[in-house]
Amino acid sequence: MGKLVCVGTGLRMAGQLTPLSKSYIESFDVVFAAVPNMFTREWLKGVAKNYVCILDHYDDAQLDGKNRRDTYRRMADTILAEVRAGKKVCAAFYGHPGIFACISHMAIKDARAEGFEAHMEPGISALDCLVADLGIDPGNNGMISMEATQFMIFERVIDPSALFVVWQIGIAGDLTLKRYDTEPAHLQIIVNKLARTYSLDHEVILYEAATHALEQTRAEKIRLGDLPSASLKQHTTLVIPAAQSMQYDEDIMHQLKELERLRAAA
Repeated sequence: MGKLVCVGTGLRMAGQLTPLSKSYIESFDVVFAAVPNMFTREWLKGVAKNYVCILDHYDDAQLDGKNRRDTYRRMADTILAEVRAGKKVCAAFYGHPGIFACISHMAIKDARAEGFEAHMEPGISALDCLVADLGIDPGNNGMISMEATQFMIFERVIDPSALFVVWQIGIAGDLTLKRYDTEPAHLQIIVNKLARTYSLDHEVILYEAATHALEQTRAEKIRLGDLPSASLKQHTTLVIPAAQSMQYDEDIMHQLKELERLRAAA
């Protein structure tokens, strides 16, 4: 009976691929991959029994009426076809297979609904690399994480005392789901919205994780107000450090201290 396991290759495959995920890649009947890194693709080709790259499905976006959702659906269906054929299928994704990778969620949900065994193995994500590369501990002040366009089009609450990570700033404002870039006008809109909370002089970071040994991590500090003129890529992440200190909730502090007093008196 068919089986599906979705794994992550990490951002930099060397050393970031877990032994368990590697074993699935090497032993399963077929490995499907949506991995942009050329070196990782070549490695997968060399170790998989049967390797299938599904990146060409992105060509769907060139067809009239098609968008990324249609592409992701077709990718998931391509993976599921082999599961239905009774094969053990490994689907390998860049970074973590469950973070900004709706294909794996679609495929696992559908496979389970049809009675197949399906699960996900964690991988090292862009957030993991960001924490390490920038020396940021989300536990210090808390962290908010949102996709750029989602933040733009919905009413979302920002806590300026927490770290704010804005994903996919390089395609901010795309409502067509066909583009893989953005424009200064779109970026100005998100800056204007962020300016309701932050000063335009607030220092932010443009982050891009290195994906192989010859590539440099990008951690460029700029003014928030300069974002529209910045050079961005599809995978650029906007990191906004906290702009103010956390404030105590005095009522809660009083309640907690009272509980401690009663405990000490008991």
